[in-house]
Amino acid sequence: MASISGQPIPAITEATLDEIAATGLRGPGNTVNQAVVDLGNALVAAVQGDESVQLPPELAELVARVRQISDVEVTRIPVEENGGSIDLSAFTIKLKGDERRPVVILPAGWNPLGWLPFVYAYFKLALRGYHVLTYTPRGLGFPNWISTSEGRVDVAGPKDWADGSEVITYAKAHFNPNKVGFLGLSYGSGISQLVAAHDEDNRVAAVVALSTWGNLATSLYANDTRHLMAVDLLVGFTGGERDDKFDEEALDILDKFAENRDLDDVIAWGTERSPETYLDRTNERRIPTFISNTWHETLFPVAPVVDVFERLDVPKRLNMWIGDHGAPEGAGLSGLPAGLPYPGLGDPVREAYEFLDHHLLGAPNDVPNWKPVKNQVMFTYKTKPLVGNVRRITQAARREEYGSWADVTTGHEQWYLTGTNGDGDGALADKQNDGWSRSFTAGLETKATAVDEVMDTGQKEWTGNPRKYVLGEFERENLLVWSTDPLTGSDGVARRIRGAADVRLTVRSTEEAATLVAYLFDVAPDGNARIITHEPYTVLGLTPGEDVTVGWKLQPAAYDVAEGHRLALVVNSRDQLYSYAATKGTVTIGSPSGDESRLELPLG
Repeated sequence: MASISGQPIPAITEATLDEIAATGLRGPGNTVNQAVVDLGNALVAAVQGDESVQLPPELAELVARVRQISDVEVTRIPVEENGGSIDLSAFTIKLKGDERRPVVILPAGWNPLGWLPFVYAYFKLALRGYHVLTYTPRGLGFPNWISTSEGRVDVAGPKDWADGSEVITYAKAHFNPNKVGFLGLSYGSGISQLVAAHDEDNRVAAVVALSTWGNLATSLYANDTRHLMAVDLLVGFTGGERDDKFDEEALDILDKFAENRDLDDVIAWGTERSPETYLDRTNERRIPTFISNTWHETLFPVAPVVDVFERLDVPKRLNMWIGDHGAPEGAGLSGLPAGLPYPGLGDPVREAYEFLDHHLLGAPNDVPNWKPVKNQVMFTYKTKPLVGNVRRITQAARREEYGSWADVTTGHEQWYLTGTNGDGDGALADKQNDGWSRSFTAGLETKATAVDEVMDTGQKEWTGNPRKYVLGEFERENLLVWSTDPLTGSDGVARRIRGAADVRLTVRSTEEAATLVAYLFDVAPDGNARIITHEPYTVLGLTPGEDVTVGWKLQPAAYDVAEGHRLALVVNSRDQLYSYAATKGTVTIGSPSGDESRLELPLG
């Protein structure tokens, strides 16, 4: 039996599973990790009876158990399209027996393989007592793959909401379930929330949204700065050419975004596709909602997700993790060996399943006793050398629980920026400092960057290998640095950063606009640094030579700064993730009396 891609299926080994755990879902460029592709193909073929598929014993047993308790099918679900219909690719697992059971519906994430990467998760859900239906949202997928859906990508718009409701109707007829839940990662998570809010018959009993977004508009365009790399990555990850994959409305929006024009239209388009816009419906329907995200998220930043979570008035849970988009959940959904490569690897998906178990199966688990917020503190894991410079986690990072997001931050500390000190940088001081100015040349990327590569840098953070920066190598002609003296504290911790730092700067430029990217670093005594958080801000409508004071919040973080370490605030004009306002000119940061430049640090 051929795989769904039509290609031969290689043997699946423990090394295949280790590759998935270590490197996650993404392969080089705009590709999916080949190990994920191979495993998905192998599991689909094996569960359909292909005895030539070679699997490790644990997975072979998993397949045998699923075959014993259920019937599986690769099918197509017709949905409405312009008076006619198109077909969505779907994969179903129907449990045997007459007992009514819940169904979990999983819209696939934004990838060219559709529902294929997470076949392992569908099997695990079936063994927990669920019927399972997963489908590829319209327009996604490689040509001629059976996991590809017809139509054009609606980007979680009204057509996707309607499709989700038609899929529920199909599931009700196919499974006769007693409850309907949705679980999605990334694109599938947003669609899950939006379908639950819009289904006319209010048929969704719970939602799990992993690596999700709160407001699509502010995720892609905030502080007058466009998140260019995120959009470019998404456009290139549909499985086909841009003009073939998107309809005229979406192509028009993509053009406006790329050309930096008519951005009000872009904002309106993104707002329509945002769970935040429909919170009144979600709250009125009392839909239990489980959300997870990552501190260094590069596609759907943390702040809008937290805003949505705080405004949810339903049974809810927010898990925040180390890493970037999809890193915490990817391996658990794709396939985990029995001997986990490191402790805590399975927690993100296990807790998502437990949430569903409570709200759909009525399982007597500990979910009712969970506090609503649980944050993983960045890089508090313990590691040991593995091969070369790669390290492996031996003790999971610490996690902290809170009654609400408001409880995360218990106080604030002001640090005032100064003029240059003896080494040419500025200081972060505990007293107001005014009357100085410092300048740098705008328009060039520097070694102070948020990530080396979208998702890849965060995947390494998740597996115990956060990127190391060298503060002394930062190009001072193209950025400015301010740092504290070595910090003191107790029990090895000098500062417990909890929440969103706030920056206020007085800016002057030789141009009519300036982009400022602020980064907060933890600097060890040897000069090596790790990034805590960052956020860009573009100042428009400047009069060259005149001062303007601006302030903005960096993305939230949970980070312990060790005793003897320093905090460094770095400001440059350009990061590969974002648009930038000027390719030339000089930017000057000053601190006039009454508008002193400062960093406000959230503590907990």
